[in-house]
This record gives sequence, C-alpha cells and structure tokens, in this order.
Amino acid sequence: MSGDASADAAVARGANAYFKYVNSQGGVNGRTITYRAVDDGSDPARALQATQQLVEHDKVFAIFNSSGTEHNLATREYLNAAKVPQLFVDSGATTFGRDFKEYPWTIGFQPSYRAEGWIYGTYLARTQPGARVGVLLQNDDFGKELLAGLRQGIARSKVKVVATQPFEVTDVDVHSQISRLKASGANVLAQFAAPDHAVQGFVFANGLGWRPLIINSAASSVSKTMTLASERGLNKAVENSISIVFLKDPADAKWRSDAAVKLYRSIMSRFAQGANQRDIRHVYGMAVAYEFVKVLRAAGKNPTRASVLAQTRKLNDPSNPFLLPGVKVETSPTERFPVEQAMLQRWSKWRWTSFGGLWTYRAG
Repeated sequence: MSGDASADAAVARGANAYFKYVNSQGGVNGRTITYRAVDDGSDPARALQATQQLVEHDKVFAIFNSSGTEHNLATREYLNAAKVPQLFVDSGATTFGRDFKEYPWTIGFQPSYRAEGWIYGTYLARTQPGARVGVLLQNDDFGKELLAGLRQGIARSKVKVVATQPFEVTDVDVHSQISRLKASGANVLAQFAAPDHAVQGFVFANGLGWRPLIINSAASSVSKTMTLASERGLNKAVENSISIVFLKDPADAKWRSDAAVKLYRSIMSRFAQGANQRDIRHVYGMAVAYEFVKVLRAAGKNPTRASVLAQTRKLNDPSNPFLLPGVKVETSPTERFPVEQAMLQRWSKWRWTSFGGLWTYRAG
C-alpha cells in the first residue's frame, strides 16, 4: 500500500469487498473469512518479515494473492517449508506455475508474462508483417519474460526486434531509452513497464515527435494510466495502443449491462465506498477472491491447509463471473497455470475496448 507498487492496493480492496460480501451471505460452510492486508512498502525483505509475522504470530490459515514477483519469491521458500498455502500470487512470473514440484504450496492465477508477450508477438506477426519493434523493458523477470514471449510470438515471421532498452525500477526517467529506441528506426514500441514509466514512455515519445504503434503490458494498461497520459495532452500518442485483458473491464461499455459487472458495482458500493469502480484492479481482486472462496467451499466444512492445496490441483471453473466469457480457471496434477487465456484490447476515445477472440497459450 506504499512504495513503487502502491496502486496494487486496489487488488486487495476488491478482494476485501468480495470477502465481506460472502460473509454477509453466511460465509463459507458456516465460517467467516477474516482477511488482513499488510503493507510491505514494495520491499521484498519487508514482505518476508510481514509474512513470518502473519504465519507465526497471527496464525493465518493461508497467504492469499500477495503482490509482486520479487516479493513472492522472497517468501516462497519459507511458506513451502512451513507448508502454508501461498495461493494465487499476484504475479505472472512463469516460475509460479512451472516449478510446482519444488514448491507445491505455491500457485499463481493470472496469465504468465511469457503468455502475454507471446500474444503481442503473434498479433504483430499476423497483422504487422515487417514490423520493427523497439522494447522498453523493466530490468527484471517481469520485463525479461515479456520480451521472451514476444520473441517466441514473432519467431518464423518477418517481424524483428530491432532494439531493446532496459531500465531499473529506481530510474527517475526513461528519456534516454526512448530516444535510443526512436533512433533504431522502430515503428512499434513495446512498453514492458510499470505505470509510472509507461506514462513517461508516452510523454517522451510524443516529445520526440515519434508516433509508433504502442503495445502496453497489462500491468501498466489500467484505465487510470491511459487517462493520465491523455490528460497530459497525449491523446494522439496513446490512441490505438494495444494491450491484453482477461477480466470484464468496468470501464468498457460492452459490459455496462452485464450481471457480473452489476454485482461488482453493488459489492463495491456497499463494501468499498468511495473507491474508483472503473479501476480494473478491483475486478481482479474480486475475481481471485471468488476463486478462493470456491476452493474453500470444496475443501470441506473443516478445511485443512492440505485439503485446500489438494483443490488447487484440480481447478475446473469455466464460469468465474468476473472473467471474460470463455476464460477458464483450470489446473491438473501436471499443470499449474490457472488462467491461460486473454483478449486483445485497444485504447480509443479515452477507453479500452476489447476486440477479436480469445487467445490461448499452453504453458505445459
């Protein structure tokens, strides 16, 4: 709730609202969910300390939907040694689905970063033959996995990555990186960055008179980020930007009359008063909380950590109401990537609009 990833507090807010709603309906098998969110200041070391406090002092049943790749990596070994479920971590790092044999108590939720990058690459290969791509990437697993997926998607096509420019999350700005990417002759800019640096990418590209097609990673494509860029007079720069979505976006007019989005707004109005209901991160928190509740119900009237873990190995939910139609939540004893589908979306006239059909990436 503070630090570089403070905006992700919206995910916890959405989850908390849904848990309160479930409690108001009688809870889960007669039990009430007590949900506690603790601030780690976006610091992996503090994340470990806070997690140890929750497990050893507060005696929590499970750790749920913690935010950030490095933060979940910092706590994964400890939680697996203690046999405490590390459920539906808020990161698309491939390791949280791939390495389940070594870390059986850990599971992710969202599409992997590699899957996301593959979708962008495959889309370019099909629609922009001969495209020259410049990549602004966060210099960590997040940025590197997106780039690897992009390269996989454009393999055997005429699309080329002509330049990559990494940056550190602590960098004040990315002006020099954007300048080099423009100089490379790229006509597509892929921004694999958090929101603050993505907005800078729009600003600096616009200032240089550069008008590439912009691909924005899902992590930085929330409507607030795009609206902020538009409000800075960058309407033309951000128009027609591309990203992915696997949730029903409450800011997308397509879902205005959808029953699940109406339920979402009702829950937020009652249990998260004053929160920005257009922020899709609230929907993400609610979608993950919905799935967690299903797992708890299936784990029985007297759930144990082991019985909850067993349910994560056989998820089969084709109808999570907060996900896009057709997006399944599914795992097996040999496959631990719950969500592997998404749609593309385009920013136009101050809002995201999804288009085309579902893309599916098989990680197993």
